[in-house]
Amino acid sequence: MILVEAVSISKSYAGNCVLDRVSASFQPGLFTSLLGPSGSGKTTLLRIIGGFVAPDEGEVRFDGLDVTGVPLWRRNVGMVFQSYALFPHMTVQENVVFGLNRRGVRGEAARKETARSLEMVRLTGFEQRRPKQLSGGQQQRVALARAMVTKPRVLLLDEPLSALDRRLRQEMQIELRRIQRESGLTTIFVTHDQEEALTLSDTIAILDGGKIVQEGRPADIYERPRTRFAASFLGDANFFTGRAVQGGVAVAGGVVRTSGELPSPGTSTTIAVRPEKMRICAARASVVDEAEGNSLQAVVKEIIYAGAVSTFLLDAADGSPIKVLMQNRDADPPALGDSVKLLWSPSHTVVIQN
Repeated sequence: MILVEAVSISKSYAGNCVLDRVSASFQPGLFTSLLGPSGSGKTTLLRIIGGFVAPDEGEVRFDGLDVTGVPLWRRNVGMVFQSYALFPHMTVQENVVFGLNRRGVRGEAARKETARSLEMVRLTGFEQRRPKQLSGGQQQRVALARAMVTKPRVLLLDEPLSALDRRLRQEMQIELRRIQRESGLTTIFVTHDQEEALTLSDTIAILDGGKIVQEGRPADIYERPRTRFAASFLGDANFFTGRAVQGGVAVAGGVVRTSGELPSPGTSTTIAVRPEKMRICAARASVVDEAEGNSLQAVVKEIIYAGAVSTFLLDAADGSPIKVLMQNRDADPPALGDSVKLLWSPSHTVVIQN
């Protein structure tokens, strides 16, 4: 297992800054996702770590050693591309053994390592098939086996699941996590899919505009986002802006209490609340714990039914849109046009940077 570090990495193309002095540490044996929209710099950072692209400034370190000037073929990294990049004229076995042969490993030693890798991705018995005879998920697993057969120091994955349909993608997420845990490889995964990042990762680094805006455990980032971008990109969030007061933020319709640290009184402050943290009650309902929580009046404008859950789109007192997710278990759910009361805990109210 290896510690990977990117230290003050900068990269520009044709005068366009793609990475702006980005620093990040990828802990040994963990699965880290680089999450961000198109153009945020995540794939460029991955390729710089792998040696496919040279940075304009900064260093890449493996276990404390500077490998910035070390060519790709000497870094011993495994790479799985979005397109899988399998050789169509070769069998599964020939695709997997290719990297070993290039390193001078042949004969029985190569056969054993190939068999071990195919067993790990559950493709034993598929050795003589060609890529066109495999499903998308099977091709993805061949690409993984090929990347791992050489026992790389770090595994790099560039949106390898993006070409799969939803159901197969979900199945492969489980498989990919199993393979990574069994192998213990330090793994860096690029994705723009928030659900994928939450499902797979030990840690997540969110990129925006060539910078890392927040990094940490998935639950920590989701529950306590620092910025408006992090809150809205990793999940949905309702935002309220008002003035800081003692114990909360004064917004249209009342004071929203928060357990987080507030700026000095009178300061313009933005807070965020996840849609599933709120619950809807009848406007005149008497709620025992209301005095200890938050309460705002709103009007139901739209209801989107999705089986197990429904999404309620509401307007607050000042016309601001609010989204609430609720499980479909109430016998008498709110209806369109209803005036309702929104309730939630101060612990779920997050003070964020604008």
